[in-house]
Amino acid sequence: MKKTILSLASGAALLAASFSGSAAEKLTLQLKWVTQAQFAGYYVALDKGYYKDLGIDLTIKPGGPDIAPAQVLAGGGADIVVDWLPSALATREKGLPLVNIGQIYGKSGMMLTCLKDSGIATPADFAGKTLGVWFFGNEYPFLSWMSKLGYSTAGGADGVTVLKQGFNVDPIFQGQADCVSTMTYNEYGQVLDGGLTPEELVLFKYEEEGVATLEDGLYVLEDSLKDPKKLDAYAKFLKATIKGWEWAAANPEDAGLIVLEYDDTGAQTEAHQIRMAKEVAKLLSNSDKGIGYLEPAAYERTVKILLDSESTPVITKQPEGAYTHVVFDAAAKL
Repeated sequence: MKKTILSLASGAALLAASFSGSAAEKLTLQLKWVTQAQFAGYYVALDKGYYKDLGIDLTIKPGGPDIAPAQVLAGGGADIVVDWLPSALATREKGLPLVNIGQIYGKSGMMLTCLKDSGIATPADFAGKTLGVWFFGNEYPFLSWMSKLGYSTAGGADGVTVLKQGFNVDPIFQGQADCVSTMTYNEYGQVLDGGLTPEELVLFKYEEEGVATLEDGLYVLEDSLKDPKKLDAYAKFLKATIKGWEWAAANPEDAGLIVLEYDDTGAQTEAHQIRMAKEVAKLLSNSDKGIGYLEPAAYERTVKILLDSESTPVITKQPEGAYTHVVFDAAAKL
């Protein structure tokens, strides 16, 4: 029986929310993509009552190709959003003051998945090839990488041809691209499910190429942090979220099954969600302070990659005030 993501506030939940001594604080979380194990920790925390235990009445909104988390936040449709740091920094520079209050992923899952029979064995073989790339803010690590390698993205024998890839892996099967963008925890599995074997593929992980940027983090509007009540709610939310992610990392198979219970589309499969949960567990923040802590050095690496690109940069200046540890520190004291 599928579980519907609705408000947890009910008569019983209100009585159970003794942590705050009053009615549960309502918060809405907007995801960056559809219901899947990329977000397992939030669903685990919801399912196991971690949010309720801390007096948080959480609603989770799935994302999708037509949903921009920052726009939902700006329009009042969410209190907290999951986004990637490059996108969040670009949004902040354009005038919407997003602030990172917690970093869930410490490593990037992005990679290029290439056909071995295309003749590509190393990045030196990209010349003259067609590479599938996601846009809408996801292209900047790729463009920075090509700049680092000295490739033009305008095509030609000495450059690379960029194919604007949809959020699927069709181009590698339809002969449109020699490589496609994939995430270790998602689209790479789709490539394998499509019939290609690991022996037929060559993988280039952004982490290993030195061009990885921080991905799934938690963002709020800067002004909301000035409200002590909101700040307290964010801290409780983050505390429960961290607990959910710790459980998901330790129990990826069960976490994948929990995610399936919240998938109202019926599009996800058990095997895919379990595989995704296992891969996602490898990407979670490995900071000495634990999941949820944004390491300043990792933040600065992302900023440097974005600023150093010779292509049109996603940001044009060093950001200020784009993250805070205030919420993490408050959560640690709960």
